[in-house]
Amino acid sequence: MDTIPKAEQARTLRQYGAFNGLGLWTLYQREVGRFLKVWMQTVFAPVVTTLLFMTVFKLAFGDRGQLTGDFEALRYNDFLAPGLIMMAILQNAFANTSSSLVQAKFNSTHVDFLMPPLSPLELTLAFLGGAVTRALLIALICGVAIQLSGLANLPIRHIWPILWFALTSAVILGALGIAGGIWADKFDHLAAVTNFVIVPLTFLSGTFYDVKVMVEPFESITHFNPIFYMIDGYRYGHTGVANGSLQIGVIYTGLLALGSTVGVWAMFRNGYKLKA
Repeated sequence: MDTIPKAEQARTLRQYGAFNGLGLWTLYQREVGRFLKVWMQTVFAPVVTTLLFMTVFKLAFGDRGQLTGDFEALRYNDFLAPGLIMMAILQNAFANTSSSLVQAKFNSTHVDFLMPPLSPLELTLAFLGGAVTRALLIALICGVAIQLSGLANLPIRHIWPILWFALTSAVILGALGIAGGIWADKFDHLAAVTNFVIVPLTFLSGTFYDVKVMVEPFESITHFNPIFYMIDGYRYGHTGVANGSLQIGVIYTGLLALGSTVGVWAMFRNGYKLKA
């Protein structure tokens, strides 16, 4: 029986360097393809929900909504739109990673990404990349739809805060979704995180109102809420007006994005609830 020389066998083996770029790209494509396959549920539905919010407030207040303080010169819907877009970013970044990992665990398909030669860093970047892609895609479609429909005016006054806060917010909530998906033993656990953590923090962070109308100590407490800085910074990019300190917001969200990414990397590295 003919045998293949060892030298030729070595040439046919796929070699991986310190960083498996092909594996990372493949897993990222899997994550993006997973939510695009059911785009009516994962992309179209959140956009419709955001537009419905805008329509309801438009019908309820019209041009009568009066803002005070920093946002006094703005129409209410122009103030509201950036907050709703950020809310869509947060919810969908979390949903993308958490649902992917929980479904993989329930279907015992998580070995598909644990067995290949993918490092914890590559797993982290691929899952976060899918979450960021979905979140930013929805944000872009929402912004264009709101502008074209005339529900609000969304000028781009400062591009850097729009990009910075959209990206860091998607990373933070995507990482939280990974942690939640690894930790959760059933979908009820994820629902608890959404209903008792993400939604309250979002609704109490100035999405629908100027936080300065709140009495003390609640206004001061709001400034400890990271989602307040995400919404406030993103809103500044469109309106040119901010409630809080942009410098604090940039540092706060940057540190949270870095810390949450490192935390998820550690979970993959330790195999928490993923490896026997």
